[in-house]
Parts: sequence; structure tokens; C-alpha cells
Amino acid sequence: MGVEKVGVVGAGQMGNGIAHVFALAGYEVLMTDINHDALARARAVIDKNLDRQVNRGTITGEAKADALARISSTPKLTDLGTTDLIIEAATEKEAVKQAIFEELIPHLAPHTILTSNTSSISITRLAARTDRPEKFMGFHFMNPVPVMQLVELIRGIATDKETFDTCLAVVNRLGKTASSSEDFPAFIVNRILMPMINEAIYTLYEGVGSVHSIDTSLKLGANHPMGPLELADFIGLDTCLAIMNVLHDGLADTKYRPCPLLTKYVEAGWLGRKTQRGFYDYRGETPVPTR
Repeated sequence: MGVEKVGVVGAGQMGNGIAHVFALAGYEVLMTDINHDALARARAVIDKNLDRQVNRGTITGEAKADALARISSTPKLTDLGTTDLIIEAATEKEAVKQAIFEELIPHLAPHTILTSNTSSISITRLAARTDRPEKFMGFHFMNPVPVMQLVELIRGIATDKETFDTCLAVVNRLGKTASSSEDFPAFIVNRILMPMINEAIYTLYEGVGSVHSIDTSLKLGANHPMGPLELADFIGLDTCLAIMNVLHDGLADTKYRPCPLLTKYVEAGWLGRKTQRGFYDYRGETPVPTR
């Protein structure tokens, strides 16, 4: 099945990045969010990020103008029912995602494929709450979407081959690389990445090293471009905690127990860059460790 019109649910950091890459690849994009102001902010962010690509010479000014012209927005979730492919990129809460799909279902075209950008939640379980589990799968982009080359494609137990092949063709048209994952908690990337971040937080919690020494050790000792605590702040500590809870609950293994210090930071509302404080304080000219 051909995909030409794409619906994006959520205009936050992931949603605007997804809209950006689809529009640049020639797709018509319809974006929605429950927060009307978020839609305006998303368009401004996309404009700025496209400008950055023009300045680097990776796209032309004409390509930028064409991409922006392909993006439209609506405050009504049900307007997305006429699209060929819908990518849900709302907050990482299963109840929220289920409510979105339940509202969409009565308005969908028969051929519409439903996907979720979830980083950890069961695709099979989300699909089972819809009228088209065979046309449902995980479509997990990495953050920041315009920069990162990988997309995880996750089949639920009922996902059919045509749906997978269609989504794989979409990833190829975006110029990105797909990895196929089975539907187990946190899939591939976060199954490996989040326990590493959680262990770094335990290392801090137990006093083995400071924020600075832990991040420096991994950057210089393992050649990581970003230290694990810096990366946790970038991802969002609430998201890290949510994924660790999915791993802990879904696999029932104590090695996935979220570090109490991670829980404490989330309880404090120190969620990382998006709240200006996490393992670093971002309110000054340069980030300063908070422990």
C-alpha cells in the first residue's frame, strides 16, 4: 500500500521532529496536539531546524519552503482519520495512548495504518485495543529525529507482512535505516541503553563517582559522545523512569529495578533539560552538576 499523507499525534520534541522528516521526504503531514500553543511552537521549531540544514548546505532553501508547505495542523484528533499512516507520539503513558487510538478508530479509513512511537510499551497490547491489530505496529524514532538515522520497527503478534513492508518502505524513503525488533519490553535500543543509564545513576547514588567523573569516564573511557547522566537529562528523567518501570514490570528481573535516586529526581520535578534541572542545572551559562 502506498503512503502519501501522514498524521502525527503530538507536537512535542518527537512529534515535530517526525513531521519535519516526513515533510522533507515529500509526504503531506497533518499534525495535531491537545495543546493548541504546542502546534504553533512546533512549526517554529521545524522552521528553525530546517534553517539549520539550509545553513549547513544539506538542503536547499527551496526544499525548506516545500517541506513547510506540506505541513498543516489541526486541533481535532479525528481529522487525522483520512491519512494513510498515523504515528502517535504522545507522552509515554499507556492509558493516554489507548485513549488516543480509541478516539481515532471510528474515523479511520479502512486502509489506514496505526503506529506508535512508544519507546517501551507493548505493541501487541496497544494493538489489541484497536479495530485493526494487523495494521498496527511500533514506529520508534530516535531523538533528535532529524539527526538520528535509526528507526526501530516493532511488529505486534498480529501485525501482517503488508503493514511491515509498507512501514519499511516509508523508512527507506525517509533516508533512514530500520532495525526490526520483536515486541518485548523496551525493544532493542532502550533494553540496552536504559539499564546502562540506570547503573550510572546507581554509581552516583552509591558515591562511587560524582556526576562529572561518571560522565567524563564514559566519554573518554568508552568513547561515548555524551555521558550517561548528561544523556539521561537530554532524554528526560521521567521518560527514563517510565522505561525502567516497563522493563522491571515486564521482565520481572531485579536487575531492572529503577535507582531510588532517579525516582527522587522525578518526584522533585527535576526532569533534565526540559525543566532546566536534572543531574545538571541548566539555568546558567554552562551546565553545573547538581550532585
